[in-house]
Amino acid sequence: MPPHICEVCKVSRAQILRPRNHARVCAPCFISLFESEVAETISSTTLFQPGERVAIGASGGKDSTVLASVLKTLNDRHGWNLDLVLLSVDEGITGYRDHSLEAVKRNSADLGLPLKIVSYEDLYGWSMDQVVAQIGKKGNCTYCGVFRRQALDRGAAMLNVGHVVTGHNADDVAETVLMNLLRGDLPRLSRATSIITSTPSAARASVARDEKAEVTFTNVKRSKPLMYAYEKEIVMYAHHKKLDYFSTECLYSPEAFRGSARTLIKNLERIRPESILDVVRSGVDMAKLVPTGDGKSQGACTKTKAPEVAAADDEEADGGCGTSNSKADGNSMAAMEKKLQQDAQAEADGNETEVKLPSQSVNGQRHDRDHTHEAYSSLSPSAKFDGQDHDRHTTQPTTTVPIRTKQEKKSGRKTNRDAPAPKQRLGQCERCGYLSSQAVCKACVLLEGLNKARPRTGVEVGDGG
Repeated sequence: MPPHICEVCKVSRAQILRPRNHARVCAPCFISLFESEVAETISSTTLFQPGERVAIGASGGKDSTVLASVLKTLNDRHGWNLDLVLLSVDEGITGYRDHSLEAVKRNSADLGLPLKIVSYEDLYGWSMDQVVAQIGKKGNCTYCGVFRRQALDRGAAMLNVGHVVTGHNADDVAETVLMNLLRGDLPRLSRATSIITSTPSAARASVARDEKAEVTFTNVKRSKPLMYAYEKEIVMYAHHKKLDYFSTECLYSPEAFRGSARTLIKNLERIRPESILDVVRSGVDMAKLVPTGDGKSQGACTKTKAPEVAAADDEEADGGCGTSNSKADGNSMAAMEKKLQQDAQAEADGNETEVKLPSQSVNGQRHDRDHTHEAYSSLSPSAKFDGQDHDRHTTQPTTTVPIRTKQEKKSGRKTNRDAPAPKQRLGQCERCGYLSSQAVCKACVLLEGLNKARPRTGVEVGDGG
């Protein structure tokens, strides 16, 4: 069988089969396509501003190494005038992080980018080796993830950088989407599938940040330029560009739940390679359905329409998604949706509707022919048969009985049901000042548990006298 020719240049022999579209391309064309796609992702989402100071989260692995190389190349090629710097976190894992940091230092010298290293030991007084020795391997990734996120923000503040980019790829995002689905944690889909994540203070900050303005660790923006890049293509890019990276897996990660999600994603990729990007796009669409803090959602059926179509929808739309004709007959979806909303509001208010069924007693026995349902009586007159009520018996009025919540029963007092539900507000930790919706952030809570279990004095065994 003759070798395949590159589908781009039509000259060289094809060396790479791309998983996203099954295109056969040669190595030079693949490198050019990969860089062009990353540049398109950056420009279409407006990740950077001209002259912006950006920190690249560098771990020494393939993703961060490729990200640093691509950003350096694109910055020089397109004249973005970005001030790039490498930012690494030393978790204190002997035999893993110490070797990967050596690769980061070599990349820093090769690319000519400055390097800043922050360590768990300096920030928290604990290394991951000490944490694992204290709590064991189960659940240690929770500690590491919380500490690393805050360490990156603190390191960026030390460098006076307001934007950190990470090397998360499409496989990582697909794994995160699957993990959130398996755990039923849909509210996290929005953060996991967004290419840009910003704290509220960072979102309010000016886009053109003053170089002399001080950056705190509570207003750091994050982005994922490689969000739509396959892990396989990242490896091939690093191979053909001959990049120096550290490929050993973390010593403690096999115990993580992410490993199970990664196995499922890889098995799915063997059957259908395009599934990874499909999972990512599905996660983005599902995130739009998750209600926000005000109880609203972005809506999956919100689409851009022509003005005349939108105007027609505004005049006729009473139903929701899937309603073919909002002005249907008596059993329309509009009435059903209205009834469901009333039931949901009643449940939220702690009320229930008591329905008394009419009856006739003959010789001590009840002969109820028809039971009048609340759902039927709540429909509009047009929703009934020929506009008439066919109940054999007179429908008695319904009474609304308020339900006392458990807290009211315990406290013995009635709360104001008209008052709006308290909303979760993002503030600052009382101890460290980091952003948190609670009085104490999660990192401080974890540190408190570790410090309580740490012995205050050392125990030494001396020679017996």
